[in-house]
Amino acid sequence: MSSADKDAKKKSAVTRPPLKELEGELKRERYKTRYRRVLRSTVFTLITVAAVAILVATLWMPVLQIYGASMTPTLTDGDIVISRKVRNLKQGDIVAFYYNNRILVKRYIASAGDWVDIDEDGNVYVNNELLDEPYVYEKALGECNIELPYQVPENRIFVLGDHRSVSIDSRSTSVGCVAEDQIVGELVFCVWPFKNLGLIH
Repeated sequence: MSSADKDAKKKSAVTRPPLKELEGELKRERYKTRYRRVLRSTVFTLITVAAVAILVATLWMPVLQIYGASMTPTLTDGDIVISRKVRNLKQGDIVAFYYNNRILVKRYIASAGDWVDIDEDGNVYVNNELLDEPYVYEKALGECNIELPYQVPENRIFVLGDHRSVSIDSRSTSVGCVAEDQIVGELVFCVWPFKNLGLIH
């Protein structure tokens, strides 16, 4: 056999790598497969959780940030709160509602058909009964240009801020009474700052 034939035979011969190398390569391939599977599963889970959170926040429990001082001391500027969709509001509940492409937060005082009266000292009467309002920061007649006593129109609610001297609310025709389809929900829980963490009353 010529030297050229011997060289060709050597080149054509398959060199088998050591068994340890094969096992190591197999482990690497299995690891890559598991890693890709776990990564896909994790990404899918995160997307699903995010979608559910957005759906819940949009439809059932909107998260809102408080601006201004109209609800002090119950809520202060910068507080982050969770609301919930409700059908039957109760007197004293704090509600969020749409107004001129913004969301305002006030306290529900009276419903359709009720008569509301406010004296010069800021005492509020609903159907001739004085409201007990321990949440009010400062009683005041405030910015009021409606004729008192005032009857709440059909399918609307009468709302007031807790800081009566600065709040612009249903006492003013610029805001007026709130239509039912404007209501975002009732505020139930404060999540920020942590010092205010808890149920909202």
